[in-house]
Amino acid sequence: MGRLTTHVLDTAQGCPAGGVAVALYSLQSGRSLVAEARTNADGRLDSPILDSDAFAPGVYELVFQAGDYFRACVDNLPDPMFVDEVVLRFGIAEAEQHYHVPLLVSPWSYSTYRGS
Repeated sequence: MGRLTTHVLDTAQGCPAGGVAVALYSLQSGRSLVAEARTNADGRLDSPILDSDAFAPGVYELVFQAGDYFRACVDNLPDPMFVDEVVLRFGIAEAEQHYHVPLLVSPWSYSTYRGS
């Protein structure tokens, strides 16, 4: 069976982003919360946020509370912040694949890609 994993890197400080709250939503029949987790000191989740029988093709959103992370570790941020809650919408097409969706983030930008 496939699985969905993620990690968060703080590109402004050049380190993993530990303590970032992450929520996963399914968009199959409206928007419904599937799972919630928090990144560890390595910027990763301790286990896949989606796997086993729950892992299915469809459209999903990962929502990262990046603003809370930066407010806790960076001084003199603007209010409101330029990058706060980061929402990544993506599709899972193959149920037997590993989908890794990392977030590279700073208070001023973010990017993602399908990792391995």
